[in-house]
Amino acid sequence: MDIDFLISLLTIIGIDIILGGDNAIVVALACRNLPKEQRNKAIVLGIGLALVIRIALTLVAVQLLEIPLLLAIGGALLIYIAYDLISQMNNEHNVHSGTSILSAIKAIIIADFIMGVDNVIAVAGAAHGYPSLVILGLIISVPIIILGSKLILLIFERFPFVIYIGAGILAFTAGRMITHEEKLAPLFESHPIVTFIFQLAVIIGVLLAGYFKRHGFITNFSTKY
Repeated sequence: MDIDFLISLLTIIGIDIILGGDNAIVVALACRNLPKEQRNKAIVLGIGLALVIRIALTLVAVQLLEIPLLLAIGGALLIYIAYDLISQMNNEHNVHSGTSILSAIKAIIIADFIMGVDNVIAVAGAAHGYPSLVILGLIISVPIIILGSKLILLIFERFPFVIYIGAGILAFTAGRMITHEEKLAPLFESHPIVTFIFQLAVIIGVLLAGYFKRHGFITNFSTKY
């Protein structure tokens, strides 16, 4: 196991846990109207099916990112996702709650599919062409999300700066996706300092833009001018 593989694996686990806070909320809301004896079954089946779909979509995305320039485009999209994670961190979740196991499972899968686009793009980019990383990362992180969902959500509420760490991880992944784009290789591979400066600028830019948007500075500035 080389250092690049390990960094990618830890990045994927970090992405899954940070973005998995929303999934914990989705599961809780989708099952809230079920009888207690049915909740665990709905949670296990819903998350299990959602996980299979997530792995399949991510593996497809990993292959698609091999197409020229799609890696850079995915990185650019991930920059926006990282920015949006900070600026929209206080949004409420509107998830339909099922009154039967099947309806709850359906709600979990649909909501996870809709909300999982950012996760798929981020994990596919962090995998750098290793499908095994996708599966291994999800296998490690999903139990953490399920078992520690309440703790994860509590940490997000008590320590909002953790969201900035998560956005930083996404921005770091986005920077690596762009600098690993084959079409841009002549620029970045021959100039390591340019690669470092670019990746650092992406991280700092995302964090500052998200901070300013969250605190209303960007909105006020655009309204004023």
